[in-house]
Amino acid sequence: MQQVLQNLIMALRASGVRISVSENIDAMNAVRLLGYDHRQRLKDSLSATLAKSQNETEIFETCFDRFFSLNNLSAPEKDTTFPQEIGPDEQDSLLGQMLLSGDQAGLSVSMRQTAAEIGITGIRFFTQKSLYIQRILRGMGIEDVDRNIKNLRRDESAYSFEKARVLKGARDQLFENVKDFVEQQYSLFAASVNEELLDKYLKRTSLSNLEKQDFARMRAIMKKMIKRLNDRHSRRRKSSKKGCLDLKKTLRANLAYQGTPFEPRWKSRKIDRPDIVALCDVSRSVEAMARFLLLFLYSLNEEVAKVRSFIFCSNLVEATHIFKEYGVEEALVRLHKGVGLGVMLGRTDYGQVFRDFKESWLDAVTNKTTVLILGDARNNYGDPEAGILKLLYKRSKRLLWLNPESPPFWGTGDSAMKTYLPYCSIVQKCTTVRHLERVVGSLLRTRAV
Repeated sequence: MQQVLQNLIMALRASGVRISVSENIDAMNAVRLLGYDHRQRLKDSLSATLAKSQNETEIFETCFDRFFSLNNLSAPEKDTTFPQEIGPDEQDSLLGQMLLSGDQAGLSVSMRQTAAEIGITGIRFFTQKSLYIQRILRGMGIEDVDRNIKNLRRDESAYSFEKARVLKGARDQLFENVKDFVEQQYSLFAASVNEELLDKYLKRTSLSNLEKQDFARMRAIMKKMIKRLNDRHSRRRKSSKKGCLDLKKTLRANLAYQGTPFEPRWKSRKIDRPDIVALCDVSRSVEAMARFLLLFLYSLNEEVAKVRSFIFCSNLVEATHIFKEYGVEEALVRLHKGVGLGVMLGRTDYGQVFRDFKESWLDAVTNKTTVLILGDARNNYGDPEAGILKLLYKRSKRLLWLNPESPPFWGTGDSAMKTYLPYCSIVQKCTTVRHLERVVGSLLRTRAV
């Protein structure tokens, strides 16, 4: 019966309930004490052990009831027009005898046992449904039933012909019952697979190609990524009593003992909290990328990163205050439309953008600042002002440029990307949310101190 509990836990996890190893053990102990005799008592104890929120409790209630449903099999309708009653005999296979006698309980047990033997809990994709249906039917002995029907049809007697017809009807009904059973198992053990596949697809899809109906799902995906980054990089570090010896601190701490290392000191790790200045192109060609990059940066915990943001097209304006005055979603809408910011949404002019930054905000860049520029570097054949970018490169800790275009297009037409390349610490193609996660994650890496 332990496998039954494990299958239930697999179904719950597939439905979105997070269950740790310790909670799994607690559930096993609860079942060991209470057993499976009382359905409601078992349900209450497992709910208290495995469900940790109102949403998970609702999922558990539905999943438990579906998992332990009796699966009453539908029986074929009987035809009373034939004067002689049709029944099984010794020549019929075991499955044929159950079909002809209408043994629905035996068929249900046989179906479930066969499903367990072939590993029905491994079903994950809708394309596997027909495969598992055929495997269950073969395991139950459907091939012997088909041979019985074929042999009966060879006999020219009316009884054999009628028996073949009745057996064929029962066989067809069994197929429908097995099909319904597999559908139920698919809904139990593959509930989240389609969602995961869609999420993986969206993570690999270029942000500029996203449809509006995908924005909500993409925001949910990014929230999970941001939470993971926040959890990883804002965690308090405990003082360690082992690891890499810090020789300088050890010698200073043990001067009173004439250098004998009675009190060793160990190297610790702390968060390298980045000071980020982000310049985002909001022209039509890269507006989707800018939207999600800003969402990524400003959703990070304040303890993880300090962000100062600027948006530009024909000129440069600061947008940091927008995120302080409004929520992230409202701020993104205002940035997208340029409401109250004074940004001119005309021809992109990187030279003017760099001149604006040098004139008004150059002091924002220090040797601790990471400058992050998002744009395609298409300058409409204007002056690129590479000298100002060189100045930013020298003043900053590092300068990262994210370009939504592929490298073969850099420097073609009005692109000034190759002119800017020598003054960038890193230049990377960035078109998907996975690229954004990788870039932001690299900004938050820890360092030894």
